[in-house]
Amino acid sequence: MFEVDALRLLVAVAETGSFTKAAVRLNYTQSAVSRRIAALEQQAGGPLFARLPRGVRLNPAGHTLHRHAMDVLDRLARAERELAVLHAGSGGLLHTGAFATANISLVPTALRALQHARPDVEVIAVEGPTATLMERLADGALDLAVVSDYPSGLPSPDGVTTTVLCEDELFVALPRAHRLAGASTVDLCELHDEAWLHSAFGERPTMLADACARAGFTPRKIIRIAEWTGKFGYVAAGLGVALVPSLAARAVPDELVLCRLTDPALRRTVHVALPAAPLPAALILRDLLHDAVD
Repeated sequence: MFEVDALRLLVAVAETGSFTKAAVRLNYTQSAVSRRIAALEQQAGGPLFARLPRGVRLNPAGHTLHRHAMDVLDRLARAERELAVLHAGSGGLLHTGAFATANISLVPTALRALQHARPDVEVIAVEGPTATLMERLADGALDLAVVSDYPSGLPSPDGVTTTVLCEDELFVALPRAHRLAGASTVDLCELHDEAWLHSAFGERPTMLADACARAGFTPRKIIRIAEWTGKFGYVAAGLGVALVPSLAARAVPDELVLCRLTDPALRRTVHVALPAAPLPAALILRDLLHDAVD
């Protein structure tokens, strides 16, 4: 393993082109620099510098190690800055996650408010299904996640707490030419002959399967499409219908209409999930998420 101090010395010699100048910069003796560089070259398996009549210059092996040394030192410097800010109780990195439709408007609105309120917080955002986000929270990879109980319920891993953010009504998306497109409300049983576009069905209970059972039928066909753009495309082509949460309404293309369903149970609950000991910035974002749905 290369020592961090040795990598700093490599960079200093490369930048100054001289063992003597590097020694002055780092407050070493010239003999100490020579010994450390010799030891580093032994670790690296050969010379790192071409010795010139006046000074030194990186050789190909030196350039390779220098590139990696710069990456390592940069990452360490960033870690030092982030830890200093974090321990001061303000700013630092905040790792967040959300399911797809929360990223259409809800989460971006809250993150924009966070950017204005706390510009010292750098957000690293990821998207994924609720089960994956909850696992990453439990593993410490995320500091906050926006999750929901749709389509198959809300997992409850150890060390993760959830609070209700909002109720999100589910509509049915129909092509504009559909016979029910102009209806104010639609009973699910009126769609018993339709193919349904759904990301998961049959593996475990889902909200759609339960709702269809209450309406007295089983969907004649399930087309498994995970991405919303794909679902919207299939619906627009008249190949099926889909449940669409109200959070996704802004993303629905003009070729489709959203119709309210008569089943009051067709709604999902959106939650904010946090680890047991949340970061201060995560608590601020939690409050801003609540503001975004008020």
